[in-house]
Amino acid sequence: MSRKGKLPVSIPKGVDVKVSDTEVAVKGPKGSLTQKLVPGVQVKVEGDQIVVSLENDEIAHYHGLYRTLIQNMVQGTTEGFEKKLEMIGVGYRAAVQGDLLDLQLGFSHPTKLQIPKGLTVKVDKNTLIVISGFDKHLVGQFAATVRSKRPPEPYQGKGIRYVGEYVRKKAGKAAAKK
Repeated sequence: MSRKGKLPVSIPKGVDVKVSDTEVAVKGPKGSLTQKLVPGVQVKVEGDQIVVSLENDEIAHYHGLYRTLIQNMVQGTTEGFEKKLEMIGVGYRAAVQGDLLDLQLGFSHPTKLQIPKGLTVKVDKNTLIVISGFDKHLVGQFAATVRSKRPPEPYQGKGIRYVGEYVRKKAGKAAAKK
């Protein structure tokens, strides 16, 4: 039995939760999300809390997972999620052009990425990218896509990294000994 799965998820004011046999729908001030359920996982709304339970112990590995997914849905529709990326390198810069994120990453051509619906992207000081939205999965996936265009390299540290990410630097070639 999952320790995390046993904990109820509190429902803040302004959030509407609808539960059917196959899915959970959460609607809040920032948007609405749905999550399909595997057979055997039961979700109940009791007062101002959501309780996740299991029919049998064979699917115990889903207990904490679905509780956390529902928690993230409630948190996303009320507060939202945010990821920050920083660009380090000479000439690296970013700009938002309508629904495109334009990245200059030292290639001979600009890299343009389509911003998914439901996300907002802001660029500060041409090198700090702030991705925010109410779907945690979508925010994290788009941030990972942006980072994958030029991941930080270990010799000079140039590239796109999450704010606060530590990149361990390697020593370059040692000079030839005489």
